[in-house]
Amino acid sequence: MFAFVERRYPALWPYLQLMRLDRPIGTLLLLWPTLWAVWIAGEGAPSLKTIVIFFLGVVIMRAAGCVINDFADRDFDGGVERTKGRPLATEAISSKKALALFAGLGLLAFVLVLFLNELTFWLSFGGLGLAVLYPFTKRFTFMPQLFLGAAFSWAIPMAFAAETGEVPEIAWLLYVANVVWTVAYDTQYAMCDREDDLKMGIKSTAILFGDADRLMIGVLQGLTLLALIMVGQRLEFTWPWYAGIAAMSLTFIYQHTLIRYRERWPSFHAFLNNHWSGACVFVGLYFQYF
Repeated sequence: MFAFVERRYPALWPYLQLMRLDRPIGTLLLLWPTLWAVWIAGEGAPSLKTIVIFFLGVVIMRAAGCVINDFADRDFDGGVERTKGRPLATEAISSKKALALFAGLGLLAFVLVLFLNELTFWLSFGGLGLAVLYPFTKRFTFMPQLFLGAAFSWAIPMAFAAETGEVPEIAWLLYVANVVWTVAYDTQYAMCDREDDLKMGIKSTAILFGDADRLMIGVLQGLTLLALIMVGQRLEFTWPWYAGIAAMSLTFIYQHTLIRYRERWPSFHAFLNNHWSGACVFVGLYFQYF
């Protein structure tokens, strides 16, 4: 489909690239924990309205996040091997048009929130703020992945608010689990660009952790599993939930075989594999309520 768009509508293609619609991995990594929250909040039977709104919200906000990220990195992406072909780096799209696109996507997301309750409406501003803040954090902290985790996890309290009218303690435990997991997989992602980032002066956890990067990723993944086990205990879940967590742990082991030599593309494939990590947990959750 995307090859057809690129060939038939070449003027539209850079905008699809800017929103990363041709690379759905980010959408999937945002979608799985959102679905965890929606299913738990709805006790296995969430409303169709909540499912549809949060699915569309994930697609739109991930696209918006990519646009503002590339706007923030427009002067750096050209010097990084993996990102030098992005539309703002090649000037296929102007900064002004990128900001207009971001505003349009933000407006679409705002319209979706209007169909939800007041608590969810007010929480949405926190999500927007985190989405805007994250791309600029790599200038002043070695922990931008922590801000990405906070942004990528914000749909969790919003989902509980939308489905139940409140944000219980279990929502924040799930939030912490996802923040920690996000830091782990985005460190794998940052390992791909470490040499280029050092030259450009961009900060990341991959640089912060240095030779301890694989150890720290393992620790973060272990904390993710522990937090998810605690979620299961508090909700009195049974074997399907824990089977999903066990399957997630197997994907983590596989990822460590990919990053063992810290090579660029194997590390990138380890990052991509996290889609299956999130899917494993959701499948376990789905059958928990089946």
